[in-house]
Amino acid sequence: MPARHALPAPARSLLRLLWMCLLAAGPAAHAQTPAGVNALGMDFVRLPAGEFSMGSSEAPDELARAFPTLERERLEGLTDEAPVHRVRITRPFEMARHEVTVGQFRAFLQRSGHVPESVADGTGGYGWRADYDPDTSERGDAFEGRLPRYSWQDPGFAQTDDHPVTNVTWNDAVALARWLSQQEGRTYRLPTEAEWEYACRAGTTTRYQHGDDPAGLPRSGNTFDAATAALWPAWRDRATPGHDGHTFTAPVGSFEPNAFGLHDLHGNVWEWVSDWYDEDGYARSPQDDPTGPPDGNVKVRRGGSWHTWPLYARCSFRNWNSVQTRYPLVGIRLVRETMP
Repeated sequence: MPARHALPAPARSLLRLLWMCLLAAGPAAHAQTPAGVNALGMDFVRLPAGEFSMGSSEAPDELARAFPTLERERLEGLTDEAPVHRVRITRPFEMARHEVTVGQFRAFLQRSGHVPESVADGTGGYGWRADYDPDTSERGDAFEGRLPRYSWQDPGFAQTDDHPVTNVTWNDAVALARWLSQQEGRTYRLPTEAEWEYACRAGTTTRYQHGDDPAGLPRSGNTFDAATAALWPAWRDRATPGHDGHTFTAPVGSFEPNAFGLHDLHGNVWEWVSDWYDEDGYARSPQDDPTGPPDGNVKVRRGGSWHTWPLYARCSFRNWNSVQTRYPLVGIRLVRETMP
């Protein structure tokens, strides 16, 4: 006898077909599952477990056609993105929909008593100044610093509480995650590098969330566009084609989300991840839930910023800095582990 309340055969067939289509669509088909807002007003999205190809195998000649104004050595200096390798994220996790904002970071400081490194060590941060000449610095740095006048509160350009916080170190990011974990009884942390690229790609295999064409960046994120290039005219030929509407940082969520419902994975601010950097690490990386080498000298940051050329805003690009680095291009995005 048929089970009570059993669906008719045609309905069962339809449900089976829908489920098969969902599986075939890949991880992005599960996108935009809200996971809730935390005590600081950070909105999280639940990302499913899944598998993806991490890294890039694009040859310099191929990149040269897309980025014709860049020097050959820049295109040949991306070997740390190889080899492309399959990665499995075996457990779902929650990622912040947006980068940590100035307002959220201020609330964290007020409630926790944490003193940011740029203040605690007395050396300050970096910032933009209209009459600053990069040639006056030892490294030819694009920004003035370190100076006590610059910090998370003042990167030299105007920000509101809705803009991403900058001039924060990797240690500041870890302190924020630790405090939230203690307050809420949930595990907050920085994403691993693999989790970050998985989230950025959201089921795609292209350079950017919108495809391969750098000309599409103005709708996907806030990068080094014509308005920003006007302040650094020597780099004008490296700028993103067109205008994204922002010379410096943009309020978080100003651009189209990716298929997972996450904003600003391309540009606005670089985002710290938990991994130590290893130039040849991909060749030795495990397939399941890689976390990077056990130690190192510098930490990875991902995603590019408002001052980043299109080549370096690709999903696969890897950058790095010391854990004490603070800069007006670097911010935070957190992960929250799912409830068992």
